[in-house]
Amino acid sequence: MENPDGAETKDQTTGAGMVDKYNVESAEILANSAQHLPISQAAPIYEQLLLLFPTAAKFWKQYVEAYMAVNNDDATKQIFSRCLLNCLQVPLWRCYIRFIRKVNEKKGVEGQEETRKAFDFMLGYVAGADIASGPVWIEYITFLKSLQALNAQEESQRMTAVRKAYQKAIVTPTYHVEQLWKDYENFENSVSRQLAKGLLSDYQPKYNSARAVYRERKKYVDEIDWNMLAVPPTGSHKEELQWMAWKRLLAFEKGNPQRIDSVSSNKRIVFTYEQCLMYLYHYPDIWYDYATWHAKSGSTDAAIKVFQRALKALPDSEMLKYAYAELEESRGAIQPAKKIYESLLGDGVNTTALAHIQFIRFLRRNEGVEAARKYFLDARKSPNCTYHVYVAYALMAFCLDKDPKMAHNIFEAGLKRFMHEPVYILEYADFLSRLNDDRNIRALFERALSSLPPEESVEVWKRFTQFEQTYGDLASMLKVEQRRKEALSRSGEDGASALEGSLQEVVSRYSFMDLWPCSSKDLDHLSRQEWLAKNISKKMEKSAISNGLGIVDKDSTGLTSNSAVSAKVVYPDTSCMVIYEPRQKHEAGISPSTTPGLVTASNMSNPIIGLVGSGATNAFDEVLKATPPALMSFLVNLPSVEGPTPNVDIVLSICLQSDIPNGQAGKLGTSPAPATSDLSGSSKSRPVPSGSSFKQLRDRQSGKRKDLDRQEEDDTATVQSQPLPRDAFRIRQIQKARVGTTSQTGSASYGSALSGDLSGSTG
Repeated sequence: MENPDGAETKDQTTGAGMVDKYNVESAEILANSAQHLPISQAAPIYEQLLLLFPTAAKFWKQYVEAYMAVNNDDATKQIFSRCLLNCLQVPLWRCYIRFIRKVNEKKGVEGQEETRKAFDFMLGYVAGADIASGPVWIEYITFLKSLQALNAQEESQRMTAVRKAYQKAIVTPTYHVEQLWKDYENFENSVSRQLAKGLLSDYQPKYNSARAVYRERKKYVDEIDWNMLAVPPTGSHKEELQWMAWKRLLAFEKGNPQRIDSVSSNKRIVFTYEQCLMYLYHYPDIWYDYATWHAKSGSTDAAIKVFQRALKALPDSEMLKYAYAELEESRGAIQPAKKIYESLLGDGVNTTALAHIQFIRFLRRNEGVEAARKYFLDARKSPNCTYHVYVAYALMAFCLDKDPKMAHNIFEAGLKRFMHEPVYILEYADFLSRLNDDRNIRALFERALSSLPPEESVEVWKRFTQFEQTYGDLASMLKVEQRRKEALSRSGEDGASALEGSLQEVVSRYSFMDLWPCSSKDLDHLSRQEWLAKNISKKMEKSAISNGLGIVDKDSTGLTSNSAVSAKVVYPDTSCMVIYEPRQKHEAGISPSTTPGLVTASNMSNPIIGLVGSGATNAFDEVLKATPPALMSFLVNLPSVEGPTPNVDIVLSICLQSDIPNGQAGKLGTSPAPATSDLSGSSKSRPVPSGSSFKQLRDRQSGKRKDLDRQEEDDTATVQSQPLPRDAFRIRQIQKARVGTTSQTGSASYGSALSGDLSGSTG
């Protein structure tokens, strides 16, 4: 849509940019729209953008080029003075050089001197360390070569300046270092081949080192997004990657890979930090690292300047303010540090309790006890003064001033105001414990428990009980424990059970630190019993009771057809949870487990019957039909394992040694499952028999396993009379153990594991 005046476009883009303060997409739209507007309309947009993104070099470059296009030199110089030293980016600085050359191109020798100074200024800040500064060196050398020499002396000076520029360029790790080396060789050979041989041999090792460092540095630089705008951290993956990339580059530069002198090395580190802050401007850890690096390098003044810039960028960062105050205090500048603490206190209305506490400590360290006491008396009148201030000052008086009476008075004064705070009560009790004042400790607990509601007094009762267990006699110990149970029983749902005694109380009374009167297994058992006791009165679902607390029922099972699947979310009954505890004999599979509700291998002829239960034959048939032969063969041959995690090597060996049948690919639910003969070595295949045909299959095999069938019929009856298993992983173990047992009789096939036993529940 055309808009000659541009006013409507400006209003629309400005409104879009204000939707989200740091919206990068909106900022890009604003910047692009400003490029097509007159400078009078574009300037407010650029100012708005640069207020939010003060280190965005590309926005500064667009802004200054807009003024250069209309030949407004004064405005251009003003913008360069605002951005050059904070945006160390080569394209912006090359724009500055173009402006200087344009301004001085008609001033003759004087203009050439100004241009040379501008180049030197740029080389000192950017070109000496930036990996992308190769074009700057080439442009500078070309400029030196273009200078006219009126006599032999000026010609000699010009050649010397060109040689020095080349020698600085070839030892700077840049993208164009190899090209600069070739140009330098040609330059020296054109002047004097004899002199060139000696100079080139001297600078060859330095060039090789710079080239090696360039190749190594390039790996780190390539990971950085140079078009990224500085926004507050949001925790996105891209931001984290950029943060790590800059950290790696900083660590690389701090290692001084080129083994140059410390001054030059520090200069490169400073340059890298400055470039990093262009993109991680809102990251307080980068500012702190930069300042502390300066301080450790012995440049405290530079560290202070970094902190000042950091607080300008992040004025609400308390971390940086405390770090800055710490630096000032460490070098003896008490008044500047005090001003920083006072800035944390603000106007006193929104002052935090932490700011009060830290300022009291600062005054105690530097101005003495009376100054700290005077400020505490004023701070406690503040509406934002919490119990933390009382505790901090009381402990300071007790530990630093060695005045227990003063500390006791402070705690008592705070008790009138913070009797409802359990944490304050416990801190006061700890203080009295240090004084060995058991009488006042008991009085404190009694006063606090008489005013605290039961739901907030749990920790106080716990500490009171521990105190009596440690310092009281048996009668007082038992009395407090009984009172605690009575008080807490009124606030809980399991009030009646809370009044009953438990063995855990004995464990609590007769333990010390990490010493217990029982084993860790006993502790787990007691914890389990306590959890069961709390849930003993909860009503259980009828479906779970009717299925013997099994893991599968008609309502929650996943073994239903797709048309019958309910959209209702079914949650597990946590009251049926049991601790997984597999036990296994080395001779013959799994031994009987003592866990209630689990069926052992010796009395469970068909574990799948235990899984699905009676009435689920149709659903089970659907599962059998939908199971691919390869998967069924793999599951049958899986070994029994100890613990919830099988041995990967054993599973892989089973996979490699198994003769998995090759079945034709078909639709899900129509693939034939392997029969008895398939896994016993026969190449024939038959469809999976339904629940009603399992009995016929059993009759056909009865001649081979009469005795085994008789035993399995007895086992089937036993299975139907026992509660169903609740652990699916345990069921799979039992199934595998059963397969292993039957294999000893001469039939280690899938058919023997699923044969006529199903008739006990289906037929």
